[in-house]
Amino acid sequence: MDDLVTARLILHPMSVIEAERMVAGTPQDSDRWPPGYPAEGDVKSATDFLNRCAHSGNSQPFGPYEIRRREDGEAIGGLGFHGPPDASGSVTIGYGLVPSTRGNGYASEALRELLLFARARGITCVKGDADHDNIASQRVMTAAGMLPAGEDERVKYYETVWTEAPAAAAAPADPR
Repeated sequence: MDDLVTARLILHPMSVIEAERMVAGTPQDSDRWPPGYPAEGDVKSATDFLNRCAHSGNSQPFGPYEIRRREDGEAIGGLGFHGPPDASGSVTIGYGLVPSTRGNGYASEALRELLLFARARGITCVKGDADHDNIASQRVMTAAGMLPAGEDERVKYYETVWTEAPAAAAAPADPR
């Protein structure tokens, strides 16, 4: 599967081999892991992905992605789907950045691209959540276009719902 590319980022779909290295904490030189990466959430995501692969096959493109800066290729965080779409076409997402890169709009940029990707693949609803005190994550989802969808005693829920199919790509102009 190809990388997703934004103005400043590369969203690299994690392979099984890359997930195994992350869980084991054994990067290769080409992995470009800065201090603080992978975080606990990245390792949990990779572990969950490996468990899904073992039980029901590789879930990519609805699995984890590594967020890399285009300028230097350094891994600065992760985002992705918690699994393939359910029967209604809904998915849940998660994301995180190494602390030194937060506050630069990277998470919102990555999440916007992931939402576009999901919609283009027929997903009807993307869900996410953030703890009540995690204002930064709530802002990321809002900046990416997700809307508040409720809350409980621990978290606020967000979602993006599409009721119509994505617009078809315009046909190329007839060169004649």
